[in-house]
Amino acid sequence: MESITSRKNEYIRHLRRLATDGDYRREQGEFLCDGGKLLGEAMACGGSISSVLFKVAPDDMPIPEDAARYVAPADLFDYASPMKNSPGPLFTVRIRACGKPGRLQRVLVLENVQDPGNVGTVLRTASAFGVQAVILVGDCADPYHPKTVRASMGAIFRQPVLQLDLPGLEGLLREWDLPLYGAALDPSARDLRQLDLRRCAVAIGSEGRGLSMPLLALCREKILIPMQPGSESLNAAVAAAICMWEMCK
Repeated sequence: MESITSRKNEYIRHLRRLATDGDYRREQGEFLCDGGKLLGEAMACGGSISSVLFKVAPDDMPIPEDAARYVAPADLFDYASPMKNSPGPLFTVRIRACGKPGRLQRVLVLENVQDPGNVGTVLRTASAFGVQAVILVGDCADPYHPKTVRASMGAIFRQPVLQLDLPGLEGLLREWDLPLYGAALDPSARDLRQLDLRRCAVAIGSEGRGLSMPLLALCREKILIPMQPGSESLNAAVAAAICMWEMCK
């Protein structure tokens, strides 16, 4: 196990860039995770762990044999970690290559959902309900951002995620012959409880602006989650959870 003592160390610089730079994450083909629970989830799901940084050298923590191992003093570890007061370890995981999925039956689409916590929560919920893919369209939070990864509670290692533009989304839905429904606060929207959502894709937009007109144009129908009069729109992750429950119940 290699001991690191300097902020100028290339590995420390690498971790800090993975924590902050989405383009760098994709260029390197890996992302940064923090904590023993996530490490256990990654190993249980067969995640390809490339390196581990410890604050304290472990006695018996199982680590893949081919993963590089490092240890750093607490102040240097905290400098590298995106999380405050993390007990560690920090570790890097290779991004899975996502091939073209086969014909899917249950899909959740997020458009322009920028909060990493919301995107991570949606991934966690989709994994729990057996939604076969989450598709990110537009300016969504990076699924491999440390905050998204943390909010997913390990689902990032299990849940298939696709990042597409609108033509790519339209092409896949047409290929799968899968109807798309868009959640919208609109007088023409139908109560989602009136529809059979067992085989479909459902799109959720940002809380501030909702779904874009081009995406709504792809939808078979607009759907509405019934609420008490005077209620504001739901949090995007909450709305997605309700829709996924209706899809899978």
